[in-house]
Parts: sequence; C-alpha cells; structure tokens
Amino acid sequence: MTEYSIDELRIPRAVGAAGWDDFVEMTRVRNEIEAATVGTPELGLPAEELLPRWIDAHDPRRLFLARVDGRIVGRGTYEFAPEPRDPVGWLTVEVLPEFRRRGIGSALFDAMEQVARRDGRTVYQSGFFSRTNLPGRKIMSPTGFGSVPAKDDGVRFALAHGFALQQVERASRLALPVDPAVLGANRARAEAAAGPDYRVLRWEGRTPHDRRGDLARMRNRMATDAPYGQLDIREEEWTADRVRDQDDLEELSPRIMLTSTIEYIPTGRLVAFNELSVPPETTRPVSQRDTLVLREHRGNRLGMLLKVDNIQALTDTHPGHPAITTGNAEENRYMLDVNEAVGFVAMAYESAWKKVV
Repeated sequence: MTEYSIDELRIPRAVGAAGWDDFVEMTRVRNEIEAATVGTPELGLPAEELLPRWIDAHDPRRLFLARVDGRIVGRGTYEFAPEPRDPVGWLTVEVLPEFRRRGIGSALFDAMEQVARRDGRTVYQSGFFSRTNLPGRKIMSPTGFGSVPAKDDGVRFALAHGFALQQVERASRLALPVDPAVLGANRARAEAAAGPDYRVLRWEGRTPHDRRGDLARMRNRMATDAPYGQLDIREEEWTADRVRDQDDLEELSPRIMLTSTIEYIPTGRLVAFNELSVPPETTRPVSQRDTLVLREHRGNRLGMLLKVDNIQALTDTHPGHPAITTGNAEENRYMLDVNEAVGFVAMAYESAWKKVV
C-alpha cells in the first residue's frame, strides 16, 4: 500500500518567495498530467505564467498537494467566489498516471470537500481533459453535443464521487501562419455583414483607461451570454477598478495580451472583444482567452471580424508562433463555425461536471 501525505501549499506571493520551489514542482506535475491526457505539451504553462491567476484576490483559490516520499505526485485545486453566500466551489483533482488507483485522488478530494463544506459550499463543479480515443461506452453530454468515454480515468473518478456530466468543450488548434487570402476573404465578408455602424479597435497590454468600464460590462455578461449547459455559473462583479487590477496581474507574467474589440458607433460603447495571450518564446503557441459578442449585437458576423482582426494583429506584431489554441463549448456552433472557417481543428476535449450536496 502506498504511503502518501496531503498538505496545503501556501501560494507564493511572488516569484522566488516562500513556497516557490513547491509551486514550480506542482506546475511541472500539472503540465505532465495534462500532456499525458491531451497528447501534446502545447497547453502547458511555466510557473511564472501560472502564478498571477493564483494570487488574484477577486478569484480566490486554494491548492492541495499529494506527496509520496516527499515527491509531489498530484494536486487538488479548490476555487470559490469571494461572496460567502455563493454555493459553488470548483474542486479538481489531478494525479500522475503511475500513482492512480491508490487512494491518492480520493484523499485529495476529501481534503478539499471538508474545506468546501466548512465554507458552506453545496454545489461542487469540476472540469478536466479526457482521453477521447478510448474504446467502449460513451457518456453523452446533456446539452446534446459531445461525449466522453466511460473508461477515461477522470470520468471514472468523477462518477465514483457523485458528479454528473454537464457539458463537453472542444479545445482547438490553429496552425500559423494563416493564409492571408483566408483572413482577407473572411474579414471582407464580416465587414460587409457588420455594416458601417461597427468599427474595430485594438490594443496591446493594458486596457485604455476610457475603455475599462466597457470591458467590465462585457465581462459581467460572460456568465449570461456564453453557453454553460446546466453548470451553475453566476455573473461576476466586474468594475473598471477590477479591470485595472487584472491588468496589474497580467503585467506580472512575461506574456503579452493582444485585445481586439468592436465599438458600436451610434453609442460609442464596446460590444464585443477577443483576447490573445502571447508567450515570450516563439516556439510556444498563443492562447486565446475570452471572446464575447453581446447577445443583442449577434447576427452581424462580429465574432468572425474579431477573430481575423486579432490573428492579423498577432501576425503583424508577434510573428513566428506555431499555433493558436482555444476552447469552446460543443454546443456553441456559431463560434465553432467561425473557428473552422479560419482553420482551427479539434485537438482535445474537456468535460465539466457538477455535484449537489
């Protein structure tokens, strides 16, 4: 029987601060687990890029580590809203393949569940990549789009701990560079559909002061205007000050953010945005972050206009990266159509789960 220990890591407040060595090792384990499931290391992140999201006061989280003979072999992440009355906690467990089926994952989950119960959380949600090439029975998403194999380790673990599948998300990859003719043709069609009432604005790095309020308004709508199946996703409290705080955190990372937005000229307000997070090494892929078109402005091909504009911005200012990766709910056919028209292809699938206690 494997002897192991579970402990909580106090998140380092800066690179090199107390707990940094364990944070770096945890990141290596995270990346190794993800690469083993997805089949590529392209989605991995170094600790320096991962740290800012762990010290965001607006998005608190706690980290639990499993060790065997002092070696980190797994981790549990517990994410929760700052509002104590919010019932939702996100509990995710990851264990290196060679250390599974020894009770380590269950011990991590039990440790986090005890904390979540003390916090008054009664809805547990989780998300993880699944191996999709396994034979046998598939579990269909209740959205009617996508499935996961019943034999996948993560799926088996979630079902054993009382979770039910809620949604399947597709991770897609766009090989770079994109044929300029493809970008140009898609942009021309999108601009024709959008008409003269919309114009594209873009920036690199920090959000312009006079646009923070618009970006906060759109981020508040992420919970209501994006598809989440039956997951319990609540509208967050974004303000111009929180956008500023987020920009401060982004500047702690060596990555650079490229943002394309669309202004509705009659009101002067931003109604859509797309983000590309660019790593410093050109050998690594770019990650698309959030994309949103406000519901009342859909049907004008603004999603396509955003997509091709930011790809062009990346080509012009930060060329040489091998690909862009992104994720979309399988039922989000509009955005998948946009992605496929540009050249994105599926590379992995992530499933989302819920348990009510």
